[in-house]
Amino acid sequence: MSYARVKPHRLERAASASLRHTRRYTGRPPADGTAAEAPRADLMTDVTVDCGWGRLIFAHTFDDLDRMIETLRQEAPGTRDIVFYLQDPHVALARAPQELFLDPSHTFRLWLSDYRPSRLRPKGYSVRRLRTREDAEGVQRIYARRRMVPVSASFLVASRNSRVLTHFVACDDATGEVIGSVTAVDHAHAFGDPENGSSLWCLAVDPQASFPGIGETLVRTVAEHVQARGRAFLDLSVLHDNETAIALYEKLDFRRIPAFALKTRNPINERLFTGPQPGERLNPYATIIVNEARRRGIGVDVLDAEGGYFCLTWGGRSVVCRESLSELTSAVAMSRCDDKAVTRRVLERAGLKVPAQAVARDAEENAAFLETHGRIVVKPARGEQGRGITVDVRDAETMESAIAAARQHCDLVLLEQFCEGQDLRIIVIDKKVVAAAVRRPAEVTGDGTHSVRELIEAQSRRRAAATGGESHIPMDAETERCLAAAGRTLDDVLPAGEVLPVRKTANLHTGGTIHDVTDSLHPELVEVSTVAARALDIPVVGFDLLVEAPDRPGYVFIEANERPGLANHEPQPTAERFVDLLFPQTRGVL
Repeated sequence: MSYARVKPHRLERAASASLRHTRRYTGRPPADGTAAEAPRADLMTDVTVDCGWGRLIFAHTFDDLDRMIETLRQEAPGTRDIVFYLQDPHVALARAPQELFLDPSHTFRLWLSDYRPSRLRPKGYSVRRLRTREDAEGVQRIYARRRMVPVSASFLVASRNSRVLTHFVACDDATGEVIGSVTAVDHAHAFGDPENGSSLWCLAVDPQASFPGIGETLVRTVAEHVQARGRAFLDLSVLHDNETAIALYEKLDFRRIPAFALKTRNPINERLFTGPQPGERLNPYATIIVNEARRRGIGVDVLDAEGGYFCLTWGGRSVVCRESLSELTSAVAMSRCDDKAVTRRVLERAGLKVPAQAVARDAEENAAFLETHGRIVVKPARGEQGRGITVDVRDAETMESAIAAARQHCDLVLLEQFCEGQDLRIIVIDKKVVAAAVRRPAEVTGDGTHSVRELIEAQSRRRAAATGGESHIPMDAETERCLAAAGRTLDDVLPAGEVLPVRKTANLHTGGTIHDVTDSLHPELVEVSTVAARALDIPVVGFDLLVEAPDRPGYVFIEANERPGLANHEPQPTAERFVDLLFPQTRGVL
Protein backbone atom coordinates (compact mmCIF):
# COMPACT_ATOMS: atom_id res chain seq x y z
CA MET A 1 0.00 0.00 0.00
CA SER A 2 1.28 3.48 -0.81
CA TYR A 3 1.31 5.50 2.40
CA ALA A 4 3.05 8.87 2.57
CA ARG A 5 2.70 9.60 -1.12
CA VAL A 6 -1.05 9.13 -1.38
CA LYS A 7 -2.53 12.49 -2.25
CA PRO A 8 -4.66 13.52 0.76
CA HIS A 9 -8.06 15.13 0.56
CA ARG A 10 -7.89 18.94 0.37
CA LEU A 11 -9.46 19.29 3.87
CA GLU A 12 -6.84 16.93 5.25
CA ARG A 13 -4.09 18.92 3.57
CA ALA A 14 -5.47 22.12 5.03
CA ALA A 15 -5.43 20.68 8.56
CA SER A 16 -2.12 18.81 8.42
CA ALA A 17 0.61 19.47 10.98
CA SER A 18 3.39 21.08 8.98
CA LEU A 19 5.58 24.12 9.26
CA ARG A 20 3.26 25.88 6.86
CA HIS A 21 0.17 25.35 9.01
CA THR A 22 1.67 25.39 12.50
CA ARG A 23 0.47 28.84 13.52
CA ARG A 24 -3.07 27.57 14.12
CA TYR A 25 -1.80 24.86 16.49
CA THR A 26 0.98 26.66 18.37
CA GLY A 27 0.55 30.37 17.81
CA ARG A 28 4.18 30.41 16.67
CA PRO A 29 4.98 30.75 12.95
CA PRO A 30 8.24 29.36 11.57
CA ALA A 31 11.06 31.77 10.85
CA ASP A 32 11.30 32.82 7.21
CA GLY A 33 13.66 30.63 5.25
CA THR A 34 14.46 28.17 8.04
CA ALA A 35 13.62 25.15 5.93
CA ALA A 36 16.16 26.27 3.38
CA GLU A 37 18.86 26.23 6.05
CA ALA A 38 18.70 22.43 6.44
CA PRO A 39 21.75 20.47 5.21
CA ARG A 40 21.57 20.00 1.48
CA ALA A 41 20.85 16.28 1.26
CA ASP A 42 18.24 14.11 -0.38
CA LEU A 43 15.42 13.05 1.90
CA MET A 44 16.12 9.54 3.10
CA THR A 45 13.38 6.93 3.25
CA ASP A 46 12.43 4.28 5.83
CA VAL A 47 14.49 6.01 8.51
CA THR A 48 15.09 4.59 11.98
CA VAL A 49 17.47 5.96 14.61
CA ASP A 50 18.81 3.66 17.32
CA CYS A 51 18.68 5.54 20.64
CA GLY A 52 19.92 2.70 22.86
CA TRP A 53 16.58 2.19 24.61
CA GLY A 54 14.96 1.43 21.25
CA ARG A 55 14.53 2.93 17.81
CA LEU A 56 12.85 6.10 16.68
CA ILE A 57 10.94 5.17 13.54
CA PHE A 58 10.14 8.30 11.55
CA ALA A 59 6.75 7.45 10.03
CA HIS A 60 6.74 10.27 7.49
CA THR A 61 9.82 8.81 5.79
CA PHE A 62 7.95 5.58 4.93
CA ASP A 63 5.89 5.46 1.74
CA ASP A 64 4.40 2.07 2.64
CA LEU A 65 2.36 1.55 5.80
CA ASP A 66 2.86 -2.22 5.86
CA ARG A 67 6.62 -1.83 5.68
CA MET A 68 6.53 0.62 8.58
CA ILE A 69 4.50 -1.83 10.69
CA GLU A 70 6.87 -4.65 9.78
CA THR A 71 9.78 -2.46 10.88
CA LEU A 72 8.10 -1.95 14.25
CA ARG A 73 7.54 -5.72 14.53
CA GLN A 74 11.33 -6.14 14.45
CA GLU A 75 11.66 -4.48 17.85
CA ALA A 76 14.50 -6.10 19.80
CA PRO A 77 13.73 -7.79 23.15
CA GLY A 78 14.07 -5.49 26.15
CA THR A 79 13.72 -2.32 24.07
CA ARG A 80 10.92 0.14 23.29
CA ASP A 81 10.58 1.34 19.69
CA ILE A 82 8.50 4.44 18.91
CA VAL A 83 6.88 5.32 15.60
CA PHE A 84 6.86 9.13 15.55
CA TYR A 85 4.99 11.64 13.34
CA LEU A 86 2.35 9.07 12.37
CA GLN A 87 -0.05 10.53 9.82
CA ASP A 88 -2.90 8.01 9.92
CA PRO A 89 -2.87 6.31 13.35
CA HIS A 90 -6.34 4.85 12.89
CA VAL A 91 -5.29 3.06 9.71
CA ALA A 92 -2.11 1.66 11.32
CA LEU A 93 -4.08 0.38 14.32
CA ALA A 94 -6.62 -1.27 12.05
CA ARG A 95 -3.81 -3.18 10.31
CA ALA A 96 -2.54 -4.79 13.54
CA PRO A 97 -5.02 -4.14 16.37
CA GLN A 98 -3.69 -6.98 18.55
CA GLU A 99 -0.07 -5.84 18.30
CA LEU A 100 -0.05 -2.04 18.28
CA PHE A 101 -1.44 0.78 20.37
CA LEU A 102 -1.50 4.55 20.20
CA ASP A 103 0.90 6.07 22.73
CA PRO A 104 -1.04 8.22 25.26
CA SER A 105 1.45 11.06 24.96
CA HIS A 106 1.26 14.65 23.78
CA THR A 107 3.72 16.09 21.27
CA PHE A 108 5.06 19.55 22.08
CA ARG A 109 7.06 21.88 19.83
CA LEU A 110 9.34 24.83 20.57
CA TRP A 111 9.88 27.25 17.71
CA LEU A 112 13.56 28.14 17.95
CA SER A 113 13.15 31.42 16.10
CA ASP A 114 11.31 32.67 19.20
CA TYR A 115 13.51 31.01 21.84
CA ARG A 116 15.65 33.22 24.07
CA PRO A 117 18.28 31.83 26.48
CA SER A 118 17.91 32.46 30.19
CA ARG A 119 20.19 34.93 31.91
CA LEU A 120 20.37 32.71 34.99
CA ARG A 121 23.24 30.24 35.14
CA PRO A 122 23.19 26.92 37.04
CA LYS A 123 24.76 27.06 40.50
CA GLY A 124 26.43 24.05 42.06
CA TYR A 125 26.20 21.98 38.90
CA SER A 126 27.04 22.28 35.21
CA VAL A 127 25.82 20.76 31.95
CA ARG A 128 28.10 19.37 29.24
CA ARG A 129 28.21 16.66 26.60
CA LEU A 130 28.64 13.08 27.73
CA ARG A 131 32.33 12.17 27.48
CA THR A 132 33.37 9.12 29.43
CA ARG A 133 32.19 5.68 30.49
CA GLU A 134 31.78 7.07 34.02
CA ASP A 135 29.34 9.62 32.59
CA ALA A 136 27.46 6.81 30.82
CA GLU A 137 27.27 4.73 34.00
CA GLY A 138 25.90 7.78 35.80
CA VAL A 139 23.16 8.07 33.17
CA GLN A 140 22.39 4.36 33.66
CA ARG A 141 21.93 4.90 37.40
CA ILE A 142 19.47 7.73 36.81
CA TYR A 143 17.51 5.68 34.26
CA ALA A 144 17.24 2.88 36.83
CA ARG A 145 16.05 5.26 39.55
CA ARG A 146 13.42 6.71 37.22
CA ARG A 147 12.35 3.22 36.04
CA MET A 148 13.23 4.05 32.43
CA VAL A 149 14.24 1.54 29.76
CA PRO A 150 17.96 0.92 30.32
CA VAL A 151 20.65 1.93 27.84
CA SER A 152 24.05 0.25 27.81
CA ALA A 153 27.02 2.37 28.80
CA SER A 154 28.84 1.08 25.70
CA PHE A 155 26.12 2.50 23.43
CA LEU A 156 26.24 5.92 25.09
CA VAL A 157 30.03 6.08 24.83
CA ALA A 158 30.06 4.83 21.23
CA SER A 159 27.51 7.46 20.14
CA ARG A 160 29.05 10.42 21.98
CA ASN A 161 30.48 11.87 18.73
CA SER A 162 27.39 11.19 16.63
CA ARG A 163 25.96 14.01 14.52
CA VAL A 164 22.47 12.54 14.90
CA LEU A 165 22.44 11.90 18.67
CA THR A 166 23.85 14.28 21.26
CA HIS A 167 23.87 13.20 24.91
CA PHE A 168 24.11 15.87 27.60
CA VAL A 169 24.73 15.30 31.31
CA ALA A 170 24.29 17.56 34.33
CA CYS A 171 27.07 17.04 36.89
CA ASP A 172 27.50 18.07 40.51
CA ASP A 173 30.43 20.51 40.56
CA ALA A 174 31.61 19.28 43.96
CA THR A 175 31.48 15.51 43.40
CA GLY A 176 31.39 15.14 39.63
CA GLU A 177 28.36 12.85 39.99
CA VAL A 178 25.91 12.78 37.10
CA ILE A 179 22.57 14.15 38.34
CA GLY A 180 20.67 14.57 35.08
CA SER A 181 20.73 13.71 31.38
CA VAL A 182 18.96 14.34 28.10
CA THR A 183 19.38 13.35 24.45
CA ALA A 184 18.93 15.51 21.35
CA VAL A 185 18.10 13.99 17.94
CA ASP A 186 19.00 16.06 14.85
CA HIS A 187 16.44 15.28 12.14
CA ALA A 188 18.39 17.09 9.44
CA HIS A 189 21.40 14.83 9.95
CA ALA A 190 19.20 11.77 10.48
CA PHE A 191 17.25 11.94 7.22
CA GLY A 192 17.75 15.33 5.55
CA ASP A 193 14.54 16.67 7.10
CA PRO A 194 13.08 19.28 4.70
CA GLU A 195 11.40 20.95 7.70
CA ASN A 196 14.79 21.24 9.44
CA GLY A 197 13.64 19.89 12.78
CA SER A 198 15.01 18.21 15.88
CA SER A 199 13.64 16.44 18.94
CA LEU A 200 14.39 15.92 22.62
CA TRP A 201 14.23 12.53 24.37
CA CYS A 202 14.86 10.91 27.75
CA LEU A 203 14.99 13.97 29.98
CA ALA A 204 15.85 12.47 33.36
CA VAL A 205 16.88 14.09 36.64
CA ASP A 206 18.14 12.14 39.64
CA PRO A 207 15.16 12.22 42.05
CA GLN A 208 17.64 12.61 44.90
CA ALA A 209 19.47 15.64 43.48
CA SER A 210 19.16 18.68 45.73
CA PHE A 211 19.78 21.44 43.16
CA PRO A 212 16.79 23.37 41.78
CA GLY A 213 16.15 23.79 38.05
CA ILE A 214 18.19 20.87 36.66
CA GLY A 215 15.48 19.75 34.23
CA GLU A 216 14.96 23.26 32.88
CA THR A 217 18.70 23.72 32.38
CA LEU A 218 18.96 20.46 30.42
CA VAL A 219 16.02 21.41 28.16
CA ARG A 220 17.50 24.84 27.54
CA THR A 221 20.88 23.28 26.74
CA VAL A 222 19.31 21.12 24.04
CA ALA A 223 17.32 24.07 22.66
CA GLU A 224 20.44 26.22 22.43
CA HIS A 225 22.45 23.35 20.92
CA VAL A 226 20.02 22.71 18.05
CA GLN A 227 19.34 26.43 17.63
CA ALA A 228 23.09 26.95 17.07
CA ARG A 229 22.89 24.28 14.35
CA GLY A 230 20.21 26.34 12.61
CA ARG A 231 17.30 24.03 13.31
CA ALA A 232 13.76 25.41 13.05
CA PHE A 233 12.06 23.66 15.96
CA LEU A 234 12.51 21.23 18.83
CA ASP A 235 9.84 18.56 19.42
CA LEU A 236 9.29 16.20 22.32
CA SER A 237 6.77 13.59 23.47
CA VAL A 238 5.46 13.50 27.05
CA LEU A 239 2.85 11.31 28.72
CA HIS A 240 -0.49 13.10 28.97
CA ASP A 241 -0.59 12.83 32.79
CA ASN A 242 2.98 13.99 33.50
CA GLU A 243 1.81 17.31 34.84
CA THR A 244 5.18 18.39 36.24
CA ALA A 245 6.98 17.94 32.91
CA ILE A 246 4.17 19.55 30.93
CA ALA A 247 4.26 22.59 33.22
CA LEU A 248 8.00 22.93 32.57
CA TYR A 249 7.60 22.70 28.80
CA GLU A 250 4.76 25.21 28.73
CA LYS A 251 6.83 27.56 30.88
CA LEU A 252 9.53 27.42 28.18
CA ASP A 253 6.91 28.20 25.49
CA PHE A 254 6.53 24.72 24.00
CA ARG A 255 3.13 24.31 22.32
CA ARG A 256 1.17 21.17 21.55
CA ILE A 257 0.96 19.99 17.95
CA PRO A 258 -1.23 17.22 16.46
CA ALA A 259 1.46 14.56 15.99
CA PHE A 260 1.01 10.95 17.11
CA ALA A 261 3.22 8.09 18.21
CA LEU A 262 2.68 4.35 17.84
CA LYS A 263 4.15 1.56 19.98
CA THR A 264 3.99 -2.21 20.06
CA ARG A 265 2.49 -4.19 22.92
CA ASN A 266 5.26 -5.64 25.06
CA PRO A 267 5.98 -6.07 28.81
CA ILE A 268 7.71 -2.67 28.95
CA ASN A 269 4.67 -0.88 27.52
CA GLU A 270 2.02 -2.93 29.32
CA ARG A 271 0.85 -0.17 31.66
CA LEU A 272 0.29 2.17 28.71
CA PHE A 273 -1.91 -0.09 26.58
CA THR A 274 -3.83 -1.80 29.37
CA GLY A 275 -4.53 1.45 31.24
CA PRO A 276 -5.24 1.69 34.97
CA GLN A 277 -7.36 -0.99 36.56
CA PRO A 278 -10.82 0.23 37.68
CA GLY A 279 -10.75 1.81 41.12
CA GLU A 280 -7.01 1.27 41.67
CA ARG A 281 -4.83 3.93 43.27
CA LEU A 282 -2.11 1.81 44.81
CA ASN A 283 0.95 3.38 46.38
CA PRO A 284 4.40 2.75 44.80
CA TYR A 285 5.25 -0.06 47.27
CA ALA A 286 2.18 -2.08 46.26
CA THR A 287 2.35 -1.05 42.60
CA ILE A 288 5.87 -2.41 42.04
CA ILE A 289 4.71 -5.86 43.24
CA VAL A 290 1.40 -5.82 41.36
CA ASN A 291 3.17 -4.84 38.12
CA GLU A 292 5.65 -7.70 38.47
CA ALA A 293 2.83 -10.17 39.18
CA ARG A 294 0.86 -9.05 36.13
CA ARG A 295 3.97 -9.32 33.99
CA ARG A 296 4.12 -13.02 34.91
CA GLY A 297 0.44 -13.62 34.24
CA ILE A 298 -0.47 -13.82 37.93
CA GLY A 299 -4.01 -12.68 38.71
CA VAL A 300 -4.37 -9.52 40.79
CA ASP A 301 -7.39 -8.52 42.83
CA VAL A 302 -7.07 -5.18 44.63
CA LEU A 303 -8.85 -5.50 47.97
CA ASP A 304 -8.16 -2.07 49.48
CA ALA A 305 -6.12 0.30 47.34
CA GLU A 306 -5.81 2.95 50.03
CA GLY A 307 -4.36 0.45 52.50
CA GLY A 308 -2.20 -1.31 49.89
CA TYR A 309 -4.01 -4.66 50.18
CA PHE A 310 -4.23 -7.00 47.18
CA CYS A 311 -4.60 -10.72 46.45
CA LEU A 312 -2.36 -12.59 43.99
CA THR A 313 -3.63 -15.81 42.40
CA TRP A 314 -1.83 -18.33 40.21
CA GLY A 315 -2.43 -22.03 39.61
CA GLY A 316 -5.11 -22.36 42.28
CA ARG A 317 -2.95 -20.67 44.95
CA SER A 318 -3.91 -17.28 46.41
CA VAL A 319 -1.86 -15.05 48.70
CA VAL A 320 -3.14 -11.83 50.30
CA CYS A 321 -0.53 -9.08 50.72
CA ARG A 322 -0.28 -5.63 52.14
CA GLU A 323 2.59 -4.26 50.09
CA SER A 324 5.54 -6.55 50.99
CA LEU A 325 3.77 -8.03 54.03
CA SER A 326 2.13 -11.32 53.04
CA GLU A 327 0.35 -14.23 54.64
CA LEU A 328 3.72 -15.98 54.70
CA THR A 329 4.79 -13.70 57.58
CA SER A 330 3.44 -15.14 60.82
CA ALA A 331 1.71 -13.03 63.44
CA VAL A 332 4.51 -13.89 65.88
CA ALA A 333 7.24 -12.69 63.49
CA MET A 334 5.27 -9.53 62.78
CA SER A 335 4.84 -8.78 66.50
CA ARG A 336 8.59 -9.22 67.08
CA CYS A 337 9.33 -6.51 64.50
CA ASP A 338 6.44 -4.27 65.51
CA ASP A 339 7.79 -3.75 69.05
CA LYS A 340 11.28 -2.23 68.82
CA ALA A 341 12.16 -3.34 72.36
CA VAL A 342 11.32 -6.95 71.52
CA THR A 343 13.27 -6.71 68.25
CA ARG A 344 16.34 -5.59 70.15
CA ARG A 345 16.11 -8.44 72.68
CA VAL A 346 15.70 -11.10 69.97
CA LEU A 347 18.71 -9.80 68.04
CA GLU A 348 20.82 -9.45 71.17
CA ARG A 349 20.10 -13.08 72.12
CA ALA A 350 21.21 -14.08 68.61
CA GLY A 351 24.63 -12.56 69.38
CA LEU A 352 24.16 -9.47 67.22
CA LYS A 353 25.26 -5.96 68.13
CA VAL A 354 22.51 -3.59 69.32
CA PRO A 355 22.60 -0.18 71.07
CA ALA A 356 21.89 0.30 74.79
CA GLN A 357 18.21 0.96 75.39
CA ALA A 358 15.83 1.90 78.22
CA VAL A 359 12.14 2.66 78.61
CA ALA A 360 11.39 6.33 79.26
CA ARG A 361 10.12 6.66 82.82
CA ASP A 362 10.42 9.55 85.26
CA ALA A 363 12.61 12.57 84.59
CA GLU A 364 15.34 11.44 86.99
CA GLU A 365 15.81 8.01 85.36
CA ASN A 366 15.69 9.55 81.91
CA ALA A 367 18.34 12.11 82.88
CA ALA A 368 20.56 9.32 84.24
CA PHE A 369 20.38 7.43 80.91
CA LEU A 370 21.20 10.63 79.01
CA GLU A 371 24.16 11.38 81.30
CA THR A 372 25.52 7.85 80.80
CA HIS A 373 25.46 8.01 77.02
CA GLY A 374 25.73 11.76 76.33
CA ARG A 375 23.74 11.59 73.07
CA ILE A 376 20.55 9.57 72.64
CA VAL A 377 17.67 8.79 70.31
CA VAL A 378 14.06 9.08 71.50
CA LYS A 379 11.46 7.00 69.66
CA PRO A 380 8.08 5.34 70.14
CA ALA A 381 8.26 1.59 70.79
CA ARG A 382 5.85 1.04 67.90
CA GLY A 383 5.55 2.95 64.67
CA GLU A 384 7.01 3.32 61.21
CA GLN A 385 8.19 5.80 58.60
CA GLY A 386 10.23 7.76 61.18
CA ARG A 387 7.20 9.19 62.93
CA GLY A 388 7.86 10.51 66.44
CA ILE A 389 11.63 9.88 66.33
CA THR A 390 14.08 12.52 67.57
CA VAL A 391 17.75 11.86 66.87
CA ASP A 392 20.91 13.13 68.60
CA VAL A 393 19.33 14.51 71.76
CA ARG A 394 21.94 16.09 74.07
CA ASP A 395 20.09 17.92 76.85
CA ALA A 396 17.31 17.11 79.31
CA GLU A 397 14.89 19.77 78.08
CA THR A 398 15.04 18.55 74.48
CA MET A 399 14.75 14.95 75.71
CA GLU A 400 11.54 15.58 77.64
CA SER A 401 10.03 17.43 74.67
CA ALA A 402 11.00 14.53 72.41
CA ILE A 403 9.42 12.02 74.82
CA ALA A 404 6.17 13.99 74.75
CA ALA A 405 6.24 14.03 70.93
CA ALA A 406 6.91 10.27 70.78
CA ARG A 407 4.00 9.56 73.14
CA GLN A 408 1.64 11.00 70.54
CA HIS A 409 2.42 7.88 68.48
CA CYS A 410 2.82 5.24 71.21
CA ASP A 411 2.41 5.26 75.00
CA LEU A 412 5.65 3.29 75.42
CA VAL A 413 8.70 5.44 74.57
CA LEU A 414 12.25 4.17 74.24
CA LEU A 415 15.53 5.93 74.96
CA GLU A 416 18.38 4.54 72.89
CA GLN A 417 22.11 5.12 72.77
CA PHE A 418 23.02 7.34 69.82
CA CYS A 419 25.52 5.64 67.50
CA GLU A 420 27.50 7.37 64.78
CA GLY A 421 27.53 5.91 61.29
CA GLN A 422 25.86 5.70 57.93
CA ASP A 423 22.21 4.65 57.88
CA LEU A 424 22.07 1.34 55.97
CA ARG A 425 18.86 -0.41 54.89
CA ILE A 426 19.23 -4.10 53.96
CA ILE A 427 16.34 -6.02 52.36
CA VAL A 428 16.30 -9.75 53.11
CA ILE A 429 13.85 -12.01 51.24
CA ASP A 430 13.73 -15.76 51.83
CA LYS A 431 16.80 -15.47 54.10
CA LYS A 432 18.89 -13.95 51.27
CA VAL A 433 20.11 -10.35 50.95
CA VAL A 434 18.42 -8.85 47.89
CA ALA A 435 19.23 -5.14 48.18
CA ALA A 436 21.22 -2.74 50.33
CA ALA A 437 21.13 1.03 50.27
CA VAL A 438 22.62 3.87 52.26
CA ARG A 439 19.90 6.25 53.38
CA ARG A 440 20.85 9.88 53.82
CA PRO A 441 18.87 12.58 55.61
CA ALA A 442 17.21 15.28 53.56
CA GLU A 443 19.38 18.23 52.65
CA VAL A 444 19.12 21.30 50.45
CA THR A 445 21.74 23.16 48.45
CA GLY A 446 21.81 26.94 48.45
CA ASP A 447 21.70 29.02 45.29
CA GLY A 448 22.21 32.47 46.79
CA THR A 449 18.67 33.48 45.86
CA HIS A 450 16.04 31.33 47.55
CA SER A 451 15.35 30.97 51.28
CA VAL A 452 15.75 27.66 53.09
CA ARG A 453 11.97 27.43 53.23
CA GLU A 454 11.71 27.81 49.43
CA LEU A 455 14.51 25.30 48.86
CA ILE A 456 12.76 22.75 51.09
CA GLU A 457 9.46 23.29 49.28
CA ALA A 458 11.14 22.78 45.87
CA GLN A 459 13.02 19.72 47.09
CA SER A 460 9.80 18.26 48.54
CA ARG A 461 8.03 18.68 45.19
CA ARG A 462 10.83 16.82 43.39
CA ARG A 463 10.92 14.02 45.97
CA ALA A 464 7.12 13.64 45.89
CA ALA A 465 7.09 13.53 42.09
CA ALA A 466 9.84 10.89 42.03
CA THR A 467 8.23 8.65 44.68
CA GLY A 468 4.55 8.85 43.86
CA GLY A 469 3.94 11.29 46.71
CA GLU A 470 5.60 9.05 49.34
CA SER A 471 8.56 11.30 50.15
CA HIS A 472 8.54 14.91 51.28
CA ILE A 473 10.33 17.06 53.85
CA PRO A 474 8.05 18.14 56.72
CA MET A 475 8.51 21.71 57.89
CA ASP A 476 7.86 20.91 61.54
CA ALA A 477 9.52 21.36 64.93
CA GLU A 478 12.11 18.66 64.16
CA THR A 479 13.18 20.43 60.97
CA GLU A 480 13.43 23.75 62.83
CA ARG A 481 15.52 22.03 65.54
CA CYS A 482 17.95 20.69 62.92
CA LEU A 483 18.24 24.12 61.32
CA ALA A 484 18.78 25.79 64.69
CA ALA A 485 21.59 23.33 65.47
CA ALA A 486 23.30 24.51 62.27
CA GLY A 487 22.68 28.18 63.12
CA ARG A 488 20.03 28.61 60.42
CA THR A 489 16.33 29.44 60.14
CA LEU A 490 13.74 28.79 57.45
CA ASP A 491 14.01 32.38 56.24
CA ASP A 492 17.80 32.40 55.73
CA VAL A 493 19.20 32.53 52.19
CA LEU A 494 22.04 30.04 51.76
CA PRO A 495 25.11 31.00 49.73
CA ALA A 496 25.37 29.25 46.37
CA GLY A 497 26.69 25.72 46.77
CA GLU A 498 26.27 25.45 50.55
CA VAL A 499 24.73 22.11 51.55
CA LEU A 500 22.47 22.15 54.61
CA PRO A 501 21.02 19.00 56.23
CA VAL A 502 17.44 19.72 57.29
CA ARG A 503 16.56 16.42 59.03
CA LYS A 504 18.45 14.02 61.30
CA THR A 505 16.58 10.86 60.32
CA ALA A 506 17.08 9.32 56.89
CA ASN A 507 13.57 7.92 56.38
CA LEU A 508 12.27 8.12 52.83
CA HIS A 509 8.96 9.52 54.10
CA THR A 510 10.70 12.55 55.63
CA GLY A 511 12.65 13.38 52.48
CA GLY A 512 15.59 11.00 52.91
CA THR A 513 17.39 9.73 49.83
CA ILE A 514 18.42 6.15 48.97
CA HIS A 515 21.73 5.16 47.34
CA ASP A 516 22.24 1.56 46.23
CA VAL A 517 25.33 -0.21 47.66
CA THR A 518 24.30 -3.85 47.14
CA ASP A 519 27.29 -4.79 45.00
CA SER A 520 29.80 -3.38 47.50
CA LEU A 521 28.22 -4.73 50.70
CA HIS A 522 30.77 -6.26 53.10
CA PRO A 523 30.36 -10.06 53.66
CA GLU A 524 29.97 -9.54 57.43
CA LEU A 525 26.93 -7.33 56.87
CA VAL A 526 25.42 -9.92 54.54
CA GLU A 527 25.98 -12.64 57.14
CA VAL A 528 24.56 -10.78 60.16
CA SER A 529 21.47 -9.77 58.17
CA THR A 530 20.65 -13.38 57.28
CA VAL A 531 21.29 -14.41 60.90
CA ALA A 532 18.89 -11.69 62.07
CA ALA A 533 16.18 -12.79 59.60
CA ARG A 534 16.45 -16.34 60.90
CA ALA A 535 16.32 -15.16 64.52
CA LEU A 536 13.10 -13.27 63.81
CA ASP A 537 11.87 -16.17 61.63
CA ILE A 538 10.52 -13.77 59.02
CA PRO A 539 10.49 -14.30 55.21
CA VAL A 540 10.65 -10.61 54.18
CA VAL A 541 12.28 -7.94 56.32
CA GLY A 542 14.10 -4.63 56.06
CA PHE A 543 16.89 -4.05 58.59
CA ASP A 544 18.16 -0.63 59.59
CA LEU A 545 21.80 -0.65 60.66
CA LEU A 546 24.37 2.01 61.43
CA VAL A 547 27.72 1.22 59.84
CA GLU A 548 31.09 2.91 59.40
CA ALA A 549 30.79 2.19 55.67
CA PRO A 550 28.78 -0.41 53.71
CA ASP A 551 31.97 -1.99 52.35
CA ARG A 552 33.60 -2.39 55.79
CA PRO A 553 32.89 -4.63 58.78
CA GLY A 554 31.30 -3.21 61.92
CA TYR A 555 27.63 -2.49 62.56
CA VAL A 556 24.87 -1.96 65.08
CA PHE A 557 21.26 -3.03 64.45
CA ILE A 558 18.69 -0.29 65.02
CA GLU A 559 15.40 -1.93 64.06
CA ALA A 560 13.59 -4.34 61.73
CA ASN A 561 10.66 -3.53 59.42
CA GLU A 562 8.24 -6.37 58.67
CA ARG A 563 6.79 -4.42 55.69
CA PRO A 564 9.81 -2.86 53.97
CA GLY A 565 9.28 -0.73 50.88
CA LEU A 566 10.55 -2.60 47.83
CA ALA A 567 10.39 0.46 45.56
CA ASN A 568 13.30 2.89 45.24
CA HIS A 569 15.93 0.12 45.37
CA GLU A 570 16.57 0.13 41.63
CA PRO A 571 18.32 -1.58 39.93
CA GLN A 572 17.99 -4.44 42.43
CA PRO A 573 15.18 -6.97 41.66
CA THR A 574 13.28 -6.61 44.94
CA ALA A 575 9.79 -7.12 43.51
CA GLU A 576 10.99 -10.04 41.38
CA ARG A 577 12.44 -11.85 44.42
CA PHE A 578 9.27 -11.17 46.44
CA VAL A 579 7.05 -12.73 43.76
CA ASP A 580 9.56 -15.61 43.47
CA LEU A 581 8.98 -16.25 47.18
CA LEU A 582 5.19 -16.32 46.80
CA PHE A 583 5.04 -18.21 43.49
CA PRO A 584 8.37 -20.00 42.88
CA GLN A 585 6.93 -21.79 39.82
CA THR A 586 6.78 -18.46 37.94
CA ARG A 587 10.52 -17.74 38.17
CA GLY A 588 11.93 -16.74 34.81
CA VAL A 589 8.57 -15.89 33.23
CA LEU A 590 9.07 -13.15 30.63
